[in-house]
Amino acid sequence: MARTVGVLALQGDFAAHARALGEGGFAARPVRAAADLDGLDGLVLPGGESTTQLRLLERHGLSGPLRDFVATGAPVFATCAGLILAATAVERPAQPSFGFLDVVVARNAWGRQLDSFEATADDGATPLVFIRAPRILRVGPAAEVLVTFGGEPVMVRQGRVFGATFHPELAGPEVHRRVFGDGAASATSSSAATPR
Repeated sequence: MARTVGVLALQGDFAAHARALGEGGFAARPVRAAADLDGLDGLVLPGGESTTQLRLLERHGLSGPLRDFVATGAPVFATCAGLILAATAVERPAQPSFGFLDVVVARNAWGRQLDSFEATADDGATPLVFIRAPRILRVGPAAEVLVTFGGEPVMVRQGRVFGATFHPELAGPEVHRRVFGDGAASATSSSAATPR
């Protein structure tokens, strides 16, 4: 049976994540209410507009349930605005965040919409799509850098919470598989653990 991965679907690029998850063999479930988190094998916090997402999480009563879900240890993948939500601190400008990842980020620091670009990571394999993307300014000791671009961290991990400054959903399912494992594996399999 396919693993079920939720995608926060209040605002932003949730449909593209659902497509990438489907291509990766996962069952994607939109998350718009606390009950939608029940039974998930993982969760995506997608790109979009982070301040709007914060307001909608509060309005839909999802902030506490989101914290509870992260505390279960299931894999969570926070991309672009999702990374801003997951960071310990946000600068330029400052805003509240959940502190799931020991990183400090700057909003839209890769440039405006017109500055969007595609590239390949320093590993020569990971495709990168940057759209109004945040930059990781500092990585604390609790977090680990997984992917760099020009020597700069663009994907990090703390436990089973992963964060990316780029939009992996626009380049296929490969990065989602690194985070969530084999979509067709049983939920009790250990293959969803750690990308290396």
